[in-house]
Order: sequence, then structure tokens, then C-alpha cells
Amino acid sequence: MRSRLLLVLGWGLVLLGVVLYPLPGPGLLALAAGVHVLARADERVAARLAPWRERGLRAAARSVATWPRTLASLLGTTALAAAGVLWLVDPAPPSWWGLPGWAWLPGGTWSGVAQIASGALGVALVLWSRARLSSTAPRPRGPGGAWKALGWWGP
Repeated sequence: MRSRLLLVLGWGLVLLGVVLYPLPGPGLLALAAGVHVLARADERVAARLAPWRERGLRAAARSVATWPRTLASLLGTTALAAAGVLWLVDPAPPSWWGLPGWAWLPGGTWSGVAQIASGALGVALVLWSRARLSSTAPRPRGPGGAWKALGWWGP
């Protein structure tokens, strides 16, 4: 029963991520969360996901390896949230905007809310990465590394 529930939830998140992907916001995060849930339900998915997890952890560790990189990562995620605020304010298209008015800040209020949420999640992930994955933080050894220490490795 639990496995079927995880499969339904995982595929639901994958489909939501595919639908949300072209819009500004958490489409890619929903897609990744869906694949993660599917990996918990199916060993084959977990085995295929393992190399991608390792790559993701290495990339996250590189993004916070030094303070300038950490600050650049924080600046990027904060800029994402600031763009979400722009979506909420919904200013008129500027005079230099050459496309039709409907193409200015597409998606409306909920796109802004999603961008602010994505920015906040991004800041949290950068801070988590700095605390857990930077060269000064103790690193769990063995398959799964930090994911295993958090109980997120495999089904």
C-alpha cells in the first residue's frame, strides 16, 4: 500500500513539475521532488538516481566552497525572490518592451508567489549546503554521503 501511495505521489509531482516547468517558479523543484519520491518507492529508480545525487551534492558543495561563492549563490536566490516581488507589484510594461502587453510578467500573482517561495527555498538550501557540505563541515563517508546521514539515501 505504501509503495503504491509513493508511486502515485511521485508521478503526481513529476507531472506537476512538467506542467510548471515553463512558468517562473518551482517547476524543476517539483520535478526533482517527484523523482526523489519515486526513488523511495522503486529500487531501480533509486539506482539510476544515485549518480545524479552525487553530482548534485558535488555541485552544491562547489557552490559554497568559498565565501564569495556562497555570497554569489545567496545573491542569485535572493534575486529570484525579488523578481517574484516584481510579479506581485505588477507594474505596467516599460516603453522599451517590444512584445505585446500580455507577454510582460506572464502568470500573474501566483507566479510571483511561486518565485518568492522558490527564492526562500533556495536561500535555505544554500545555507544548508554551507553548513553541511562546505570544506569545513564534517562529511559523512561511504555511499550516499550526506544524503545517507539525513536518511534520504535509497528506498
